[in-house]
Formats: sequence, structure tokens, C-alpha cells
Amino acid sequence: MSVKVNHIAIVVEDIDKALSVYRDAIGLPVEKVVEEPAEAVKVAYLPTESGEVELIQPITEDSGVAKFLAKRGEGLHHICLEVDSIEAATRRMAAQGMQVLGEVRVNQRGDRYIFIHPKSAHGVLIELYEAARSQD
Repeated sequence: MSVKVNHIAIVVEDIDKALSVYRDAIGLPVEKVVEEPAEAVKVAYLPTESGEVELIQPITEDSGVAKFLAKRGEGLHHICLEVDSIEAATRRMAAQGMQVLGEVRVNQRGDRYIFIHPKSAHGVLIELYEAARSQD
């Protein structure tokens, strides 16, 4: 099974302020900024040669990301690992005793994802991600 780092997500209080660092000072291009209502966040996508940096800002006060921000402050939220089959990866991790959070979800681009509890991964929230298949 193929696994690669897809993106690193950083939780921020204000995307516009964060872009002054990641876009203006560091020089990362901004592909787009969109809201993902299913997660109650606004996301700025900043591609790199080998993946992406995602800045995530909560858009409600009661979302999981808002609670994370209130408890831990700004910083690393999760590491996303892209896999060929989210079902196979999830089964393998569950067989090793890792705790999966919720069900597989789908974002606006049609990508499928699920999270692994930080207690199962030495304190790091891991997102498993399967890219949408193109309709060629």
C-alpha cells in the first residue's frame, strides 16, 4: 500500500493574519481559500512541491477545531497521510488497536477522509485521506 504525506494542517485564529506569514513572508502560493461546512472551518490551501500546507480557521465556536484552538492555541493540528484505499488502511490500523474517530467523510472536492485519535499515534492527530478518482 502506498502512503505519502498529503498535507500538514495548522489551526489559526485568523487566516488573513496567518497568510501574512505563510504567503507573504515564506512565499507559499495560495491555491484557494474555501469554507468546509462539514468541519465548520475556513481552509487556505498552500501547495508545495511535495504536498500542501493547510491553514484552518474555525467558523463556529462549538466545532472540534474551535475547541482544539481554545484548549491548545494556534499550531499544528494534524498530519494527513494519503493512502490508496481508506478502507484497507483503516482496517489495518484498527487491527493494530488504533482508535478511529467517526466515519469516513467526503469533502467538497470528493476526497474521502477519516481521523485517527492522537492517543493512538503518540499525541498526533492523523488524517487518512483518499483522493477523489478523476472521471476521465
